[in-house]
Amino acid sequence: MIRIPLTLIGLYLSIAGLFAQTNETDSLYEARKLKFDEANFVSSYYHQEGNNSAVTGGVGTERLTDISNTIDLHLSKYDVKGRLHNYTFELGFDTYTSASSDKVDPNTISSASSNDQRFYPSVAWSVTNEEKGQAFGANAAISAEYDYLSFGGGVNVSKNSKDNNRQLSAKLQAYLDQVTIIYPIELRPAPYSTKPRNSFSSSFTLSQIINRRLQVAMILDLAYQQGFLSLPFNRVYFVTNAVAVENLPDTRFKIPIGFRANYFLGDRFILRGFYRYYQDDWGMQAHTMNFETSVKITPFISVTPFYRYHRQTAIDYFAPIRQHNPSDEFYSSDYDLSELSSQSGGLGFRYVSPDGVLGVKRWNTIEIRFDHYERSNGLTSNIISLHAKFK
Repeated sequence: MIRIPLTLIGLYLSIAGLFAQTNETDSLYEARKLKFDEANFVSSYYHQEGNNSAVTGGVGTERLTDISNTIDLHLSKYDVKGRLHNYTFELGFDTYTSASSDKVDPNTISSASSNDQRFYPSVAWSVTNEEKGQAFGANAAISAEYDYLSFGGGVNVSKNSKDNNRQLSAKLQAYLDQVTIIYPIELRPAPYSTKPRNSFSSSFTLSQIINRRLQVAMILDLAYQQGFLSLPFNRVYFVTNAVAVENLPDTRFKIPIGFRANYFLGDRFILRGFYRYYQDDWGMQAHTMNFETSVKITPFISVTPFYRYHRQTAIDYFAPIRQHNPSDEFYSSDYDLSELSSQSGGLGFRYVSPDGVLGVKRWNTIEIRFDHYERSNGLTSNIISLHAKFK
C-alpha cells in the first residue's frame, strides 16, 4: 500500500506555520525574511514481473517490489539587492524486495540486497535576478544503500531574453560513487571490497515561446562515466557453460538530444510532446517519444492521459545466456542492455482545492497517477503514486 509518513507531514506543517508568520510593523524586514512557499509529499508503489534476470545469467525471475517516499520543502526570500533566493530541502526513503537479488547466494534464506533500503537527502539553492532575467544555482545530494554510496553536486545557470520569450540554461552535475563488490556466491573471493564509479553530466536547454499557445525547447545532454560500470552480482554463462561475472568497459560516453513542445489548446486542454534520440560509445542507439494531454474537467479537477514509446538497439557486449565466447573481452547478459522496445501508458487525476483538501487549509493539491509498462521481452510493471502539495 502507499504510505505517507504522517509524523513528518506534521513537522513540515509546523515549520510552514513558523515561516508564514509576518510582522506588520516592519515591511522592509518582512520582505527579507525566509518565507515558506510549499511542501510536497510523494509516495509510490512499484511492482514488476519478468523472466530475464541478469543475476542468473539472463534467465529467471525479475520480480521486484519498491515503496518510495519523498518529502521536499521550498523556502524563499529576497535579499537587500532585490534578488530572489530559493531553497529546497528534500528527503527520500525507498525500501524494496527483489527475488532476483536473492539468487546472489541461493543457499541462504535471504541474500545481500534481496531486501534493501535507500536513503537520499538533498539540498538545492538558487538566486534569481528578475530584473536582469538571469539565475544561478547549486545542489548537493547523498544516496546510501547496502552496497552503494553516492555523493553528488552540481551548478546551474540560466539567462532570459529581454522580452522573456527565450531562455538558455546550462547544468553541470557530478556523482562520485563507491560500489561494494558483492559477487555471486560461487565466484566470491574473500572479504568484500569497494570500487569507484564516477558520473559527470552537462545539460543545455534552449526554450522558446513561439506564441501564446506554443512553447518549444531543445535539450542537449552530454554524460561521461568512469570506473566500475559493471554490476558485480550479474552472472554470464559462456557457450562452454563456464560462468563468470559481467565485465563491461570502465568508461561510457552518452549523447541524448531531445525536443519538447507544449501546445495550449484553449483553456481546458494542454498537449505535451517529447522526443529524444540517444547514442553512446557502447553501441546503443535509442528513440523515445512521450505524449501527454491535460484535460481540465472543472476549474479544480483535471485528468492527464499519457503514453510513452521507447526502442533501443543492444550494446556491442550483450548476448543471451550461453552465447558469449570465453575469449570475449567484454560480456553481459543484462536485458536492460539488449535490443528491445517498450511502451507504457496511464492516467493521472489532479484536484486543486482553494478551501483545502479534506478541510486541511494548507493542503491545496492532491494528485494520483497510475502507469502500466510492457517490454518486448515480457517484462511488465505497474506503478501508482500519490502527490500531496501544501502551500
